Amino acid sequence: MTATVSGPQADQAPSARRGSYWITTFGCQMNKADSERMAGILEAMGYTLGDDEHTADLVLYNTCTIRDNAEQKVYSYLGRQAQRKRGNPGLTLVVAGCVAQQEGESLLRRVPELDLVMGPQHANRLEALLTRVETGQQVVATDEQHILEDITTARRDSAVCAWVNVIYGCNEHCTYCVVPAVRGREQSRLPEAIRLEMEGLAARGFREVTLLGQNIDAYGRDLPGITAEGRRAHTLTDLLRAVHDVRGLERIRFATSHPRYFTDRLIDACADLAKVCEHFHIPFQSGDDTVLRAMARGYTVERYRRIIDRIRQRLPDAAISADVIVAFPGETDAQYRRTLELIEAVGFDQVNTAAYSPRPGTPAADWPDQLPEAVKVERLQEVNALVERVAAERSARYLGRREQVLAEGVNPRDPDQLMGRTRTNRLTFFAADPGDGRPYVPGDLVDVLIETVRPFSLSGRPLGREPVR
Repeated sequence: MTATVSGPQADQAPSARRGSYWITTFGCQMNKADSERMAGILEAMGYTLGDDEHTADLVLYNTCTIRDNAEQKVYSYLGRQAQRKRGNPGLTLVVAGCVAQQEGESLLRRVPELDLVMGPQHANRLEALLTRVETGQQVVATDEQHILEDITTARRDSAVCAWVNVIYGCNEHCTYCVVPAVRGREQSRLPEAIRLEMEGLAARGFREVTLLGQNIDAYGRDLPGITAEGRRAHTLTDLLRAVHDVRGLERIRFATSHPRYFTDRLIDACADLAKVCEHFHIPFQSGDDTVLRAMARGYTVERYRRIIDRIRQRLPDAAISADVIVAFPGETDAQYRRTLELIEAVGFDQVNTAAYSPRPGTPAADWPDQLPEAVKVERLQEVNALVERVAAERSARYLGRREQVLAEGVNPRDPDQLMGRTRTNRLTFFAADPGDGRPYVPGDLVDVLIETVRPFSLSGRPLGREPVR
């Protein structure tokens, strides 16, 4: 889990100055997108980005509860801020996101210095909730809400790449996962609203958009309409076709996919639509069917392999990334070995790994066959080593190739370099100045000759611009 803070200024003109703010974000892309929206709301209210969390007038932690260590880190941060508030009563202290939704009022009992506790579905209501705080109330907002449209206030982390939420919530019932309890049921946005947001981003100079959803390929299940062919009128495939021609956008990505809903029709659309990048993030979680049934994932290893085979048939160079959990309750050594076999057989470009962590209120947390911590550590170390080896083997194919890289920003370790990503999502570093006296800047699409490959990143030499005629 990483902590981030929001980036460049939003376009809204702020109201009366209220002081400084700081947002720390834990967890997934959905949380990062929520933080961008909340930062935009704060700036529209008159707050300005502070220097750090130790001096800001309003501190907001956007939290993640998918792993216990991330949750405990939040409490550590809150302890420091609670101590600070005891000497500075004017500090406004907010906990948003999944821990807030999970804990609700109990957070106030544990950290009575908090002013506002708000679940993910209330991100767009931040101004109204803070208005109540300003009247002296302690506010808890965790009731289930219909998520309001809000496409004007995001304060984007990047000036080049943007997140766009297309479906909120989750209707799955994976036995290890707390997300449905903290993010609510699925709510798909209308395609017209999504396209309008993307057009606005393109008009402001953004070059790439990542469409987001907890299970993004379930998009549209809650929207009305049936086609003449008898299928749902709104699917992720239809959405990609509906937004593909937004002028100014060069690249479109989407995440996270669920194998239960991933279709051949979606794969064909990705192969046919030039702006859709050749990268698929499809968690498999386990390489054993018995474990998958215990997880209530709703697919088999064979089904997962068929999806990958179809992708490789239509898009041979596509990158495949995934998530996996090891040491799930009752997982035998033989079952764990099948996960290792699947990682090697598929040849993943990247896999996010985690040892099973019991989460409050989930069925698996109460099962009696929990595995010892020593087994979790051993399996996690082994799977991480395998993931890195396989990723290095996949990276080798880039050596000597010419790759188009979208420059996203300056390499923080080398100010003479830019960094960006290939269409297959490989992080790539290259010299900002190609030698012609016209340095590249973030937002440029740059052809890079790959000269160094690493398991999860590349370096290369920019090939320069075409001569002006």
